[in-house]
Amino acid sequence: MEYQIGKPGRIIVVRFGDGEDLLGGIAEICRTEEIRAACFNIVGGMKGGRFVVGPERDEMPPKPVWRELQESHETVGFGTVFWDKDQPRVHFHGAYGKRDSVKAGCLREGSAAFLVLEVVITEILDVAVTRELDPASGMVLIKMN
Repeated sequence: MEYQIGKPGRIIVVRFGDGEDLLGGIAEICRTEEIRAACFNIVGGMKGGRFVVGPERDEMPPKPVWRELQESHETVGFGTVFWDKDQPRVHFHGAYGKRDSVKAGCLREGSAAFLVLEVVITEILDVAVTRELDPASGMVLIKMN
């Protein structure tokens, strides 16, 4: 286990409207505001997105199992942002519910808000954390610098 101690910086409240891209929007805010490390919470609705629900088997590199949201779902979740070279990389896990069905997983593509999606981003100051390609897993994971 590795860890660093930081402190909260700016807190940004975001309202995504219908059809807007959650993952792309968070990355854009972090680029524009020069936020190098952050965590965020979301609550609201989503109507589109592709997410991973785990690997097919417990082996390296993992082969992801994909699922897709094709209609509106209630959504809650938590994510982080750390930079990979010159780009912010968003990592988000959420729960997506519709009627009596609830799905959970790592949202990776096509993250479309439904009606309204509220996001609170908290900047993390005084940490030296980046993302870097891990050869064993083939994934871009956090690295303590």
